[in-house]
Amino acid sequence: MERARERTAVGPTGRPTEIDLELLVHGVGGTTPAKMLDDPRTVRITGDETAAVFRRADDVDAESRPADHRDRPVPEAYVWCNLTSGNASRALWLLLLPFMVVNLAHWMRPAARNRPRTVRFYGLLVRLAGLTLTVLFVAAACEVALDLTAWQCAGVTACARRHSWLGFLAPAGAHGGWWSGPGRRLALAALVPTALTGLLWYLSHRTWSAYESTRPLSVEPEPGHTPLAGPGFWYGRRLVARLRAAHTAAGLLTVAAAVLTPAAAFDRRPGGAALLDTLGRLLTGALVACAVAVVWVVCRRGRTENHLDQELDRCLVRRLPLVALALLAFVVLYAGWSRPGWRSTGRLAGDATFGGLALAQGLLVIVLGLVALDLRRGLPDPRAAMRGLNGPAVALLACALGGVMSGGVTQRVSDWLDGTGTSIPGPPVLLTWQASTVPPVLAVLLAAVARLSWRTARLSRAERDAVDRDHPGEPEDVARTRRIARVRAMAALTDRTPFVLTVLCATTLVLGAGALLGALATGKTPDGAAGRTPASVHGAAEASQAVGSWLVGLGFVLFVTWGRRAYKDASARRTIGILWDVGTFWPRAAHPFAPPCYAERAVPDLTWRMVTWIRRTGGRLVLSGHSQGSVLAAAAAWQLAPSVRSRVALLTYGSPLERLYGRWFPAHFGPAELGSLHREVACWRNLYRLTDPIGGPVRISDGDGPGVDHPPLKDPLVYGRTPDHPLPAPVLGHSDYQADPAFAVERARLLSRLRRDPPAGHPGRDD
Repeated sequence: MERARERTAVGPTGRPTEIDLELLVHGVGGTTPAKMLDDPRTVRITGDETAAVFRRADDVDAESRPADHRDRPVPEAYVWCNLTSGNASRALWLLLLPFMVVNLAHWMRPAARNRPRTVRFYGLLVRLAGLTLTVLFVAAACEVALDLTAWQCAGVTACARRHSWLGFLAPAGAHGGWWSGPGRRLALAALVPTALTGLLWYLSHRTWSAYESTRPLSVEPEPGHTPLAGPGFWYGRRLVARLRAAHTAAGLLTVAAAVLTPAAAFDRRPGGAALLDTLGRLLTGALVACAVAVVWVVCRRGRTENHLDQELDRCLVRRLPLVALALLAFVVLYAGWSRPGWRSTGRLAGDATFGGLALAQGLLVIVLGLVALDLRRGLPDPRAAMRGLNGPAVALLACALGGVMSGGVTQRVSDWLDGTGTSIPGPPVLLTWQASTVPPVLAVLLAAVARLSWRTARLSRAERDAVDRDHPGEPEDVARTRRIARVRAMAALTDRTPFVLTVLCATTLVLGAGALLGALATGKTPDGAAGRTPASVHGAAEASQAVGSWLVGLGFVLFVTWGRRAYKDASARRTIGILWDVGTFWPRAAHPFAPPCYAERAVPDLTWRMVTWIRRTGGRLVLSGHSQGSVLAAAAAWQLAPSVRSRVALLTYGSPLERLYGRWFPAHFGPAELGSLHREVACWRNLYRLTDPIGGPVRISDGDGPGVDHPPLKDPLVYGRTPDHPLPAPVLGHSDYQADPAFAVERARLLSRLRRDPPAGHPGRDD
């Protein structure tokens, strides 16, 4: 269908004639314009294939026929699902899951007032944690390509013979050639992690151009408002570019260090070549200096939200990765120099690398927790998840995910290369210790889930009386009552997520510290370290190591399989898209390689549409958001100028604004922020159900008028069979809010309030 052009409605006086518009924003998983507008004939008004606004074909010229729309608003649908679940390449975003999780930790800080330095320090700690994840990711690739493949397997004749493609890298005694030297093998294998780093840089740069480069409207900052109202909140170009340069350089320096370390160690031995030894020391110093520069760039600047920052540190963004790449090239040439007598034995320095990263991540998480407690003490919020420690907990979870993924990759590659299990030393000892912690972590997690199941069963029994009270005078149906009560109890599990995350993170922190200490103290695998202990202890250590290794490997295989299936299957890709709908709402503030923030495209889209339509027509607008769409709607309303915001009514349903975002992101969606939004829009009404596991009340009241929250909607609408409903009505839960009669009633009331007390004047173009 051809793109339609919007017309301006003009009355007899030559001024715009006011009409009403309902702008619908869908939630997670996405939908079609035809379903949102309840009409198979839809026309794209504005936008592109990624995100667009649609109308019914009959409403395209509604502005020229205002008399036909006096009793109902003109519906429009903003469709944004292709931002997260479009083409097949999005399945590869699964590999970026730890980066997305650590980015969430940045936004989970407790609410604070007049604590800018502490807030900046909190953001700095999260950015440093994100930097360690990049180094861990590239170090895992180096472990696979350089250590396990080029150093260990290619250096052992028996292992190299089992893999013919490694024949040209085998030692000279096994008919090896020019590439058989350890340094040259490492230099060649360095292409793999270098290419991976380049791919991450390319994805970050491309997704910024495709998703996040939309320029928001220029608005004046409003003192005392939520940061979401800042002019530069949805435009983090400068920070993302700086972080992308720093993380790319960090990845290249990690590869350079993996290649340089064994060559420099060989040259420092007694009798080594003095020239090579000097060159190795110079390169080591250059690596350290460049690493310090990377850390300085990460620490130097955070987000700029109080103004629209369109500057770009071009010199830094271009030169820092190029310097790191040039340094890597010099290291490769240095390592490839001929060194008679050099043989690859044992492992590379993987234990020291992964141990140092684990220690750094643990210390960062602990300090982050102390800072979060200090922030919360100044402005306590009883509804905040985990007493304000959810940010550090999520950062710890991101580090744990990175460790599990690294261990899974290295373990599976080691098993594949070493068919006999005896020809090569295998992965670093620390990764084996970390794998051994997986069974006890799962055991504790299962115990927590069992406790939740017991409490849910108790709540389900308690809800039966409430279900009967909600449907008085109807014949009792025990099975029906139990089913409705069970759905309500299951929906309430969302509010117990902090308990599960607390148990998981506490267990992970304790066992992770134990694994690090065990690996550093013994230098052996768990079963080897327990060799002289009682049989029961040794058996438990051996079983935990074997089961943990198997589970980590299985998890990695399932992870790759799911990603491959999603690459080919649109329905599986949509499921992954739902995960990104929740996780990538926030801008990339801590990690530039996280999946892109779709809200940096969606929020400006909504803002531009509302502002331009109101200025052209002088009409009123109902911003109607379901589920995640309600979060986008609130974020867009905050970005409006006050004169425009006062002409907008907000209708939310199935909304996680307070239940999820208010509890987990209190600095941005806390009670004060949601309260200010309620005061500044023309009116706001929120619908929810007790059977909805996502949506809930926003818990804001207005002493001079109706509160934001409508009483919980009936679900199901009809308890049993009736003449009007001969078949059982479904339990809707999170879906089909518009089918409830209360939806149309509340929308009509919002429009009535807009018309009864319209704002003075017509918003000008300079507002």
